[in-house]
Amino acid sequence: MEVMRVEFTKHERNGRVACAWTATRGKRTEVPGSFMPAGKDIPHDLGQYVVEAATGYTDGFWGLIDRGATFKSTGRKSTRPGRAIIRDHRAELDASEGLAGAHLAAWRAGEISDVGGALTVAYDQWQALSPGEHLVFEWPSPVGTSGGRVGISD
Repeated sequence: MEVMRVEFTKHERNGRVACAWTATRGKRTEVPGSFMPAGKDIPHDLGQYVVEAATGYTDGFWGLIDRGATFKSTGRKSTRPGRAIIRDHRAELDASEGLAGAHLAAWRAGEISDVGGALTVAYDQWQALSPGEHLVFEWPSPVGTSGGRVGISD
């Protein structure tokens, strides 16, 4: 089975921090993600990734991306099989947002857990990045590695 690689890239424009992600399934299928403000907190999609990976929740957003789901927000052409994956796992997908929200709220409140520990590591790694650098994960690992600059101008 081929591993999905997910890169979260830090950007800074006009003094504001933002995050963009790209997932690569297999050797060639690139899934461009959204660009979102990050502020001083962990970016939403990074937090969602870490929670799903750390809990082993494979029917959430990231697990469905890995299996070929085609979401409108990813900039990929919607396909019949990609839509079917989403339709067949709609309840689990919706539940993944609640799961991430609960774990992120507990982490922000200082509660100690394995998921909280993974979030702290990812947050610290994210904060240490300079604009243009990225944090790389191999799904479904909640442990990322810091990468160098990518070829994107900030």
